[in-house]
Amino acid sequence: MANELDLDLVEISPNADPPVCRIIDYQKFLYQQKKKQKEIKAKAAKVVVKEIRFGPNTDDHDFNFKLKHAENFLKEGSKVKAFVFFKGRSILFKEQGEILLLRFAQELEEVGKVEQMPKLEGKRMIMFIAPKVAKKK
Repeated sequence: MANELDLDLVEISPNADPPVCRIIDYQKFLYQQKKKQKEIKAKAAKVVVKEIRFGPNTDDHDFNFKLKHAENFLKEGSKVKAFVFFKGRSILFKEQGEILLLRFAQELEEVGKVEQMPKLEGKRMIMFIAPKVAKKK
């Protein structure tokens, strides 16, 4: 029947008893599948990560300035990667850097949630904060 119609005989589910086959134009079928995959990919949310850099001895004014920026990033739906960069001998102030990041997370508690607690990687102490998902009504 498929040859008479100049179409292809495609096996849909080989495990069924008896196996299910369909007479279709295979190229058209592949094209439609590719199109569906493209649509699904386009609808997928793209995650944007914004970085905010601190020094171990960041002042209150600078801290508040960066806090406001982070708040805006989280409201936009971006993730925030906050890190303290230790230069030279400032690596001695690890505790100070951790306290700074924890305070930062605490200040952003109502707009974001901590995804990864502060952890030291080389000369950087990194922490990730993700935006809180607004509940749909």
